Amino acid sequence: MPAPTSLTRSLPTLAAALFIHPAAAGDLAFVTNQSSSDLSVIDLTTQRERARIPVPGQPAGVVAHDGMVWVVAPEAKSVRRFAADGTLQAETTLDGGPTGIALDPARGRIFVSDWFNARIWVRDATSLAPITELATGAAPAGLEISPDGRWLAAAVRDAHEVALFEAETLAPHATLPAGTRPYGLGFDPSGRLWVGNVGSNDVSVIDPAAAQPIATLPVGERPYGIAFARGRAFVTNQYADTVSVIDLASLDPLTTLDVGEYPEGIDVAAGGAQVVVAGWFSNTLTVIDAASLKVLAEIPTGDGPRAFGRFVMED
Repeated sequence: MPAPTSLTRSLPTLAAALFIHPAAAGDLAFVTNQSSSDLSVIDLTTQRERARIPVPGQPAGVVAHDGMVWVVAPEAKSVRRFAADGTLQAETTLDGGPTGIALDPARGRIFVSDWFNARIWVRDATSLAPITELATGAAPAGLEISPDGRWLAAAVRDAHEVALFEAETLAPHATLPAGTRPYGLGFDPSGRLWVGNVGSNDVSVIDPAAAQPIATLPVGERPYGIAFARGRAFVTNQYADTVSVIDLASLDPLTTLDVGEYPEGIDVAAGGAQVVVAGWFSNTLTVIDAASLKVLAEIPTGDGPRAFGRFVMED
């Protein structure tokens, strides 16, 4: 891993790039580029990359919120916290396979899944100091906090299940079957949990409070990430280079959208008016109008954008 001074020397250039137009405001996408080991900072208003932040260790997991960005780099076994201008503010090494990440802003905690050791690390969001660990089944991947802050959910890939915890107490709530190899997940505005099952090409919809399945919905090949906007669910299909669009009220499929190659990370922007999708093989961020379902832009990123998590920082 490069010495910290190599990162520090790059900060003046980064800060200038990020704040060259200080009066400008808008949403920023922080896209982890696994192959080039950096973080693309995308201005979603101008639809341009503002800067690249070096992140040694092939970063993948990311969450951005309230002027801060947390990044998981599996090869470096690290979690880092950056300010939006690229300043490295905290860093820790985790002995295992850090993969997914979620933020609990109300309680000042982050959660990081350990792919190799069937657990979730719970850390202080500011200092990254350890708080506790939660046990799961084999190979936990995606993590998510419900919109009301009540639930923590983990997609446990090799156990083909979802683990639910009470976010306040961290007590286990339920473990229930999903499809084959669940990986990414998300809570919709009504609180239902959606899980992308990469091995069975479908999405599980779950009532977390009752710990009961609601539906299993077919989507494209190898569904990965899920986001919600304008009364619809948007699911990235890695092998199909598409996004499936599903009506939240009826759970009926609406359409399929062509996006960049090997889409993975997905999030919403502009107050839910836009959906943004990272294309791992095309090195692009696709911006979609959530109402018309038209592609608004294809923005270049670094090499191998993953953006596994909630990577948009809304203005």
